[in-house]
Amino acid sequence: MLRTAPFRGRARLTAALSVAALTGCTVAAGLAPVSASAAEPTGQSMNAEEFTVETLPDGGARVTLRLAEPLPVRDAAPEIAVDGRVVGPAKESPDGLSLSVETSDTSVTGADRVDVAWNGQVPGAAATPPKSAAAPVTPKGLRRKQLYTDPSQPGPYGVQRLDYDLGDTATTLSGLSDLPVELRSAVYAPAAAKGARPVVIFLHGRHSACYNPTTRSTNNTNWPCAAGFVPIDSYLGYTETAEALATHGYVVVSVSANGINAKDASFTDDNGALARGQLVMNHLDLLKKWNTTAGHPLAGRLDLSNVGLMGHSRGGEGVVEAALLNSGNKHPYGIRAVLPLAPVDFGRPTLPEVPMTVLLPYCDGDVSNQQGQHFYDDTRYSVPDNVLRSSLMIMGANHNFFNTEWTPGVSIAPSNDDWSPATDEVCGSASPSRLTAAEQRAVGTAYMAGFFRLAQGGETAFLPLFDGTNGTVPSAGRAVVYAQAQQPGSRRLDLAPLEGPADGVSVTGFDLGAYCYSLAARVRPGDTPCSATTATSKVPHWTPATFAPSVPISPVLRLQWSAASVSPEVRVDLGPGEGNVTKYDALTFRAARDETAAGDVDLDVTVVDRRGATATVRVGDVSPALTPFPSSANTTNGISRLGKTWLRTVRLPLATLTGVDLHSVRTVSVRPATATGGVYLSDLALDSPGVGGGVATSAVAVDLADATAAEGDGPGVATMRLTLNGKLKQAATVQVQTAASGSASAGQVPAQAFPVTIPKGATSATIEVPLAGNTVANTASLRYKITISAPVGAVIGDGFAWLTVLDDDTV
Repeated sequence: MLRTAPFRGRARLTAALSVAALTGCTVAAGLAPVSASAAEPTGQSMNAEEFTVETLPDGGARVTLRLAEPLPVRDAAPEIAVDGRVVGPAKESPDGLSLSVETSDTSVTGADRVDVAWNGQVPGAAATPPKSAAAPVTPKGLRRKQLYTDPSQPGPYGVQRLDYDLGDTATTLSGLSDLPVELRSAVYAPAAAKGARPVVIFLHGRHSACYNPTTRSTNNTNWPCAAGFVPIDSYLGYTETAEALATHGYVVVSVSANGINAKDASFTDDNGALARGQLVMNHLDLLKKWNTTAGHPLAGRLDLSNVGLMGHSRGGEGVVEAALLNSGNKHPYGIRAVLPLAPVDFGRPTLPEVPMTVLLPYCDGDVSNQQGQHFYDDTRYSVPDNVLRSSLMIMGANHNFFNTEWTPGVSIAPSNDDWSPATDEVCGSASPSRLTAAEQRAVGTAYMAGFFRLAQGGETAFLPLFDGTNGTVPSAGRAVVYAQAQQPGSRRLDLAPLEGPADGVSVTGFDLGAYCYSLAARVRPGDTPCSATTATSKVPHWTPATFAPSVPISPVLRLQWSAASVSPEVRVDLGPGEGNVTKYDALTFRAARDETAAGDVDLDVTVVDRRGATATVRVGDVSPALTPFPSSANTTNGISRLGKTWLRTVRLPLATLTGVDLHSVRTVSVRPATATGGVYLSDLALDSPGVGGGVATSAVAVDLADATAAEGDGPGVATMRLTLNGKLKQAATVQVQTAASGSASAGQVPAQAFPVTIPKGATSATIEVPLAGNTVANTASLRYKITISAPVGAVIGDGFAWLTVLDDDTV
């Protein structure tokens, strides 16, 4: 039986909409026409009919923007910007012609302009690129290791298609307000392969559900499709990768999710993550049934103790949710590998104990802030485990072209290049650095097929593609892929995660030497932000999560130095019993160039043994990590989406550290190798590459339950309950976001984030949500979405709940 969250859906939505109908709301006079530009990916402009700003009874405000036509269907969540400033994620109406957001910021009542924004950026005119692009910076230290085997090459089996289709309304999903969706899949099986074979599930992302073959128009508000429209077969878009795996003995099941895509904007609390996870689990349940049904074409052919999951875009968040749902089953499937491809991450769950690789396209014009990086960052130290995880940046790749049904010139239904403008000198369609659609599919197949054959099939020849040693294969062609990698716990010694002050770690002499997190607008007073940019697309590590915008994110060590710095150094002393490092292959850490740095930036890493002997390696000699990523002259409101700051793994092979005794290492130090500069550092460790093993995570899952509280006459708290599906062996922490984006957010519950610690041995706990309270009589009560995320020592089960605040004042 599936573990499902408490009901989230139509009844709750109806209640939320009833708040919008409150009597006594005042509406700003003078409705003004506005421009609601899609900006990314096509730059197409649409004229909105009008916007309204309503004052809510408790002092908050609701901004509603009405559109002349529905928004382009994207995986990124739409946002509303008032006078050039993003207010929050927008809730879409069922017909797609209205967007709304509620806020406690009453300055919006004086709005002159309301726009649709994407990924924190407000639409604006693109700057004209220079007539000739600047010469690209050659990455220092980039050495690509050619592997002797290629995962794209066909194997010994032919491919047998065993597709199934149970209809457009075959099942309902509680995560989609119990609305009906299809059960339809393309199945690629190895012909004549004996015995039970590993299974891989593919889940596509959010694309239009239907199109009209005659008019070539699309529709994403009806499911099943309206008269004259037929489904868009997004699930058929990964055939090249599916066949590459099937010829090597894997059964690949590519799932259709059009019913979710048509309804997730209006009938979910989480943009469809739970529904997508439930859909994957429903298909696994079908496969389990058929595997034991005599005479069925799949009978006896499926090894459901060896399952891999790939999800594209919102499907990436969906397969993470599926793996978490699976872990709550009494008899879970053996999910051994999860690959989010260009994923969204709206709620910041973690997925420990399962090998995971995140693929990020540098030229992603849809999920342009690469927020799926959070799956890697948040999971690293969340629960001790023994699996490989990596995050890979694919240069020159966009969001759509991994799927043939989302690729112009190849797809049957209408499709587009999500990156704009086409003239961009780095990511534009005519740029020499941009991969063609065929090249992008080829590199996607190489890495997707390689990962599942590595994690599920034990083919360690593919490990260099994912472990940070810069492996490549012929089918990847000219594509450059950069890596972050964390090796399994049994093959790694963490010397200094560099997330905060720690014993044995000293930072001295720098102009700035501080632990930072999040963006400048998202840190507590007195703390150090990692970046001051307002363009979240430039900083994937620190882009705020849609439903947890105030929760601290991705702490690292930030260093800046100049000629005036006095002996700047980061020094890490090895602890008792750690000096003998001979069992490891390399000293590793993640590094990125600080975006404020100019000119050449480099570091020296020195290892000192107990006798005082030293060996020094210059980072630029062995790694491109401190070389800037390519930037573009095309801007939105003066800010480019490119020139990203993204940490890359630096590996210093211990075999190159001649002259020191590796049986008795005493310290590791990092010093500037250039007169000026700035860097971000993280995850200093000793390790040896490996995959490790894991299936369903054993971490305790934490659920947040709905609650109701009286408003009170002044400051107070509302108590909400956390329930756990087991007893904690160690204390755990979850981050609470109050008045989460997309909720009825006005003054009674201030929007903020704070941690809650759950003690060892607990099976339940409570959180106290601050209430403002007042003595003003309202005509109705309000509801607020509360989110838990970014757990440490546990995982998230149902991370969304509603707090209903009852007005207790006499009218």
